Amino acid sequence: MKKKRPEVAVRGSAVLQPALERLKARAKAPRYAKPRVSLHPDCLVGANPIIWSNDDFNELAGNVPLDTILREMRAAGYAGSELGHAYPRTPAALAEPLARHHLRLVSGWHSTYLATADLATEEKTFRAHLNLLKTLGARVAIVAECSACIHGMREAALGYGTTDRRTLDAAEWARFIAGLHHLCTVAATEEMRVVYHHHMGTVIQTEAELDRLLADVPALFLVLDPGHLAFAGIDPVAVAQRHAARIAHVHLKSVRPAIAERVRREGGSFCRAVTEGVFTIPGDGCVDFPAIFRILAAADYRGWLVAEAEEDPVNVPALPKARAARAYVRAHAGV
Repeated sequence: MKKKRPEVAVRGSAVLQPALERLKARAKAPRYAKPRVSLHPDCLVGANPIIWSNDDFNELAGNVPLDTILREMRAAGYAGSELGHAYPRTPAALAEPLARHHLRLVSGWHSTYLATADLATEEKTFRAHLNLLKTLGARVAIVAECSACIHGMREAALGYGTTDRRTLDAAEWARFIAGLHHLCTVAATEEMRVVYHHHMGTVIQTEAELDRLLADVPALFLVLDPGHLAFAGIDPVAVAQRHAARIAHVHLKSVRPAIAERVRREGGSFCRAVTEGVFTIPGDGCVDFPAIFRILAAADYRGWLVAEAEEDPVNVPALPKARAARAYVRAHAGV
């Protein structure tokens, strides 16, 4: 008989609960009453292979072949793909399968350890990543600071404030910011942008941390990921409005509030949250994507929109979900 998980009081829940309730109310409210928008025709719609095969947790269909991922991605109507663990990491080896399936390389995640590692080593790995992206036509490099991260640890309980999770101290923050300044300069010499991915289980998770980061590194751009914002108890629409001019990449992912609330209440891990379905595609969950699309249209956004809603692909088959997400974006963003 499966043991019932003990309930764990989450510090900061009194602050986060109102935000979660607002998101739940928005999910229940009548949607799409306002006119739909059309984003700039230069916007392209891509997908992240995590829909098919999870990068962090191999038990979530981690063995799906690259050819299957790319074939179904194209069949679902996407123009490009981000990187995943099944993808070759040299330009020549990756160019062939992408071309065979008529897909472009959008970008790809790069873990940084700027707060704790040697900058020369960090620059070397970043340049290799940048070379792959630029050679195959990508124009933004996604980074996330992974010093002290816990999102890949299956049993590590997520925190939601500043006292129940690891944060950077003053010296680490200074190293982190100096390193990001440097990577932004390196990317600029290659006519590319560095876009930062705020993420659950990392040192940039709260709204205050994200705002501080963008203020401290003016050359840095933002990956708007409404799913991670909503899971953290942050209003994605407010963040999109406040930082519209800094958004250079968008991940299309929503959150199921009941699952997010349960994981918070019971002290669950990121692995547990993903496995139980905390993330979902646009058109489902609590994120108000029509409002976000209006903000992007007003800001004349011209970058990629990338469907990226990881669940267990065995329980939620990838291709129908990918097709539904693509249809939603076509209907509500006009691209």
